[in-house]
Amino acid sequence: MPKYALISVSDKSGLVPFARSLVDDLKFALLSTGGTARLLREEGIQVQDVSEITEFPEMMDGRVKTLHPKVHGGLLCLRDNEDHISAADLHNIEMIDLVVVNLYPFEETIARSNVSKEEAIEQIDIGGPSMLRSAAKNHKFVTVICDPIDYTVVLDTMHLGEEKMNSLRSSLAQKVFARTASYDAAIAEYLVKQDASEPDLDSISGFPEKLEFSATKAMPLRYGENPHQQASLYGEFLDYFDQLQGKELSYNNILDISASAFLIGEFERPTVAILKHTNPCGVASSDNLIDAWELAFATDRQAPFGGIIVVNNTLDIDLAEKIGEIFCEVIIAPGFTDQALELFQRKKNLRLLQSKSGFGPETLQEVRTVPGGFLVQDRDQKRINPKEFNVVTERQPNEKEWRSMIFGWRVVRHVKSNAIVYAGDERTLGVGAGQMSRVDSSRIAAWKAGEANLDLVGSTVCSDAFFPFSDGLVAAAQAGATSAIQPGGSVRDEDVIAAANENGMAMVFTNARHFKH
Repeated sequence: MPKYALISVSDKSGLVPFARSLVDDLKFALLSTGGTARLLREEGIQVQDVSEITEFPEMMDGRVKTLHPKVHGGLLCLRDNEDHISAADLHNIEMIDLVVVNLYPFEETIARSNVSKEEAIEQIDIGGPSMLRSAAKNHKFVTVICDPIDYTVVLDTMHLGEEKMNSLRSSLAQKVFARTASYDAAIAEYLVKQDASEPDLDSISGFPEKLEFSATKAMPLRYGENPHQQASLYGEFLDYFDQLQGKELSYNNILDISASAFLIGEFERPTVAILKHTNPCGVASSDNLIDAWELAFATDRQAPFGGIIVVNNTLDIDLAEKIGEIFCEVIIAPGFTDQALELFQRKKNLRLLQSKSGFGPETLQEVRTVPGGFLVQDRDQKRINPKEFNVVTERQPNEKEWRSMIFGWRVVRHVKSNAIVYAGDERTLGVGAGQMSRVDSSRIAAWKAGEANLDLVGSTVCSDAFFPFSDGLVAAAQAGATSAIQPGGSVRDEDVIAAANENGMAMVFTNARHFKH
């Protein structure tokens, strides 16, 4: 019986050598659709159309091609369930062991100027997210890839056997749910903006006239923020994590874990984030977690003591040995290798958490108590789209500065206001959090970089809200920053822009503020 891989991608980068390895080295039979199938055939790779399996042609201008029981049955079938296997045999459903799908470029389409609503709607992928979610739900048996960057690690791990694949499949599934949540959020945001009528904000945001909610106690906590405060955890927080070892979670742990999960969800490349008291003290992305760790830890080698470390890929023994050199309270990852777990088990009190899913629509709202009631708001997860930014200075940012800006902008909205982050190329260099004056935050961030012996020359300064005066920007320029990213919107914007020009800086206004009180 052949092993089937279903491939249907919009972004075809790296696809041909990957598909050829699947066929030649791993003996997969390929199923595909439309342009993907055509490309593979042109490259001499044998492929079977999905329509041959479903016995239905693609129809309605390609809108309907993979939405069929013979596709989703092959993805969702539990291979260790006799009833599932019997149903598959009865209806001639073949098992699909690998799914490679990336989605129609909806975000890129709506970023174009003058794109029509009809054009945008045609780029809403239906079959792609359905296949991704089916495969990710059944990741115990099905490997799912939504990003070409993962082709190499999948091929390498498949050669190592099934035990190694189990952990990788879990990580890939988590990435899928994060991607589909982001995709759906972008669609919803676009459609709301396109509605010319005044929307009923209560009905679309989930804020009814009368708010009623209840939650079941999940676990009592030893105490709250301080030992004299009683505390308990309510709701489904524990559905998102498996605690693999360590002491019971504390009130403060849970707050830090939540902040860590939301921060790491910003990134798709291998990323390490180190947090203390819900504030990031070091974040970096790289081609692998070891390099990302070195860069994140270098931001601040003192603050991580007793902190939280979170990564977005499987944590292996090499990284475990690095982390083991410092004391931390909690480590969070989508998966751990057996060797890493064995090393961490020597520290019985260390809390290890395996994250089980992304953080999408189910966490859109935040609730805080006030005297006599509650405040409810949408969580700050506005999609970052550089096409919406405005360059306001005489000098345009160069390519490296753009990368630093986008990276720093992802981090700064997770730092308590007033927030300043100095960023390099996919790494933090200095973080200033929670000061009453923005210029003080800027000075603290620069001082922290100096303490870590990190050079700020050529860095980007990122501010969660506008610079009310030019002094904060001038301080950043004096520290070595050559570019800045901030929301804009101050009555003194022209003064700040003039200061940037006088110092030869490139500056971008994002037109979106990210206060975090």
